[in-house]
Amino acid sequence: MSNPQQLSYTKEHEWLSEAVDGVATVGITEFAANALGDVVYADLPKVGDTVTEGETCGELESTKSVSDLYSPVSGEVVEANQDVVDDPSLVNTAPFEGGWLFKVRISEEPKDLLSIDQYTELTAGN
Repeated sequence: MSNPQQLSYTKEHEWLSEAVDGVATVGITEFAANALGDVVYADLPKVGDTVTEGETCGELESTKSVSDLYSPVSGEVVEANQDVVDDPSLVNTAPFEGGWLFKVRISEEPKDLLSIDQYTELTAGN
C-alpha cells in the first residue's frame, strides 16, 4: 500500500489534499477501502452542506458493513464526486484518484491531521 506523501490523514482513515484557494479534496485511504471491502453505495455530503471536523458527514456501504464518513476539516462542501455516487467501486479501485469523495472550502485550520509517516505508523501491522 502506498499513501501519497503530499496528503494529510486522519485516525479515521480519511485523507485531505493541500488546499488550493481554500478548497481541499477529501477521500478515504486505501487501507480503509480494503478494510471495507467492495463499496456498493456512497452517501456523500451535498454541495452547500456545512461539515465539521471530526463529525459524521456521510457513509459508505460495502458488502461487509456500513461505515460512517468523518470530515477531516470544517467548512462548506463545494463539490461531491458524482462519479462515486454512480459507481461506488471507484473508492476501492482508485481511492486517491477518481475515488475522491468531496471538496470542501475550509473555514478553519484542521487540528489533528497526521503526516504520511504518522499514518503509516498508525496502520502498521494491520
